[in-house]
This record gives sequence, structure tokens and C-alpha cells, in this order.
Amino acid sequence: MIDTGTGPAVVLLHGFPHTERLWELVVPRLAEHHRVIAPELVAGGSAVELAARVAELLDGLGVERAALVGIDAGVQAALGFALRYPDRTERLAVMEAVLPGVAGAEAFAAGGLPWWFGFHQVPGLAETVLVGHEREYVDFFLRAGTADGAGIGRELTDAFAAAYTGGAALTAAFEHYRAMPRTADELAALTPQRLKLPVLAIGAHPVGQVLASQLATFADDLTSIQLENCGHLIPLDAPDRLLEALIPWLDGRLTSLGVAHPS
Repeated sequence: MIDTGTGPAVVLLHGFPHTERLWELVVPRLAEHHRVIAPELVAGGSAVELAARVAELLDGLGVERAALVGIDAGVQAALGFALRYPDRTERLAVMEAVLPGVAGAEAFAAGGLPWWFGFHQVPGLAETVLVGHEREYVDFFLRAGTADGAGIGRELTDAFAAAYTGGAALTAAFEHYRAMPRTADELAALTPQRLKLPVLAIGAHPVGQVLASQLATFADDLTSIQLENCGHLIPLDAPDRLLEALIPWLDGRLTSLGVAHPS
């Protein structure tokens, strides 16, 4: 876990197949004015289950309120926290995810969700097939998540792959996908209350503005930004552009602007 800096707390939540090191290029600047907390979130769960883990972590750190920033599977944790614990959530920033069971993603899902969603959801299958080939599998996603397809370098790839090596680690990770039906039910129960806090949705490739479209159905104060020529791994593929949006937004200087396109 990363816990560094002083000031208002910001919690960074990674997805699959990442570790907290996904954020290492943005943490130093964020930590200049914030307490930055980035837990390891390899083991999955539903939105409410993950939110409870985040709440327990913050309790242990003595943090009452925080801004939540999530990407990929970490979006479910961040959104679950904001909906379950609105009094503990300052702001919510989310990127590159599709919310299970929430309207607004129909066009994106028209041809079917990416193949790995189904592969990961079949109990016991993916981990059985992948044991012994974890690094190659993780590297596939890391290369696909960068705009130029080059991936994130050997050392960081090795670190990510190590977190997902072995049947037990893979089973825990695939719970992000196997819990999606539970998340859909949880969001159906929670989203009628609406999100009234400031929400920032950042799109890149391939999700783009889909997440913003979904959030627009229940978020009252939504800002949406699209990063062009940027892969799914925004904090590693375009850290400077992410910070150009995230820092002023955390400070309350980027709000309610609709759709913006930072260069």
C-alpha cells in the first residue's frame, strides 16, 4: 500500500491486472498537497464489498473523509464507497470502466462485452488455464492498455504479474468479474438516491465516454473529459495529462464544465 503526503486524503483504486504501482507516476505530484493512499486491490468483490474494505482501511488510518479515484475494476470500489458512504466522500473521479447493469452503455455493449469478461466469470476455468502463463496473460492486457502497444516496461510488468501468479491469486482477482451480477443488483438498489457530490469521468481508449453516459443517469454534478491518443492505463500512459485534469478538479477549480478536451 502507498500512504504518503499530507493534506486532504485521496484514495487511488486500481483495477485488473494492476497493483497500486499503477499510480506511481502521479503519486509524487498529488502528494505535494494531499495525503495519497493507494491500497492493493488484487482480490476482487462486488461494489459494496470493496467499498466496505476501503472504509475499513480508512478507519484503520484514521481518515474520516477522502476523495476517491478509481480506474477499471477500481471504479466499482470507488463508486460503491461514494454511494454507501456519501458523508465520507469529498469527490469521486472514475475512468475507463463499464458499470454492470447501469443504463448508458448499450451502444458499447451492442456487439458483446470484451471476451475476457465471460472467460473470467466461469468459476474455476480461467485460473486453471492460466497457471504457468500468468506473465504472458498480464502482459497482453498491459500492451493493449497503452496507446502505442508497447506496454509498461519489463520491471513494472514483472511486478504486476507477480501479484497475479498462482491459482489462488487468480481466483481472488477474477472475483472482480464474478461479482458483477451482485454489483449490478447493488447499484440498482443504490443509484436511485443519486450522487450529489462532484464527479469527474475521464475517458480514453477503449471505453471513452461510456462511463460518463452511465453516470449521467444518477450523478447531479458531472464533469466529463476525453483523453485522445491515450490507452486504457491512463495513469501510466498519460500521467501528465491526467494530472492536468485531476489536480485542479481535486482543488475545486475544475467543476461542472461538461465535456473538456485537455491537449
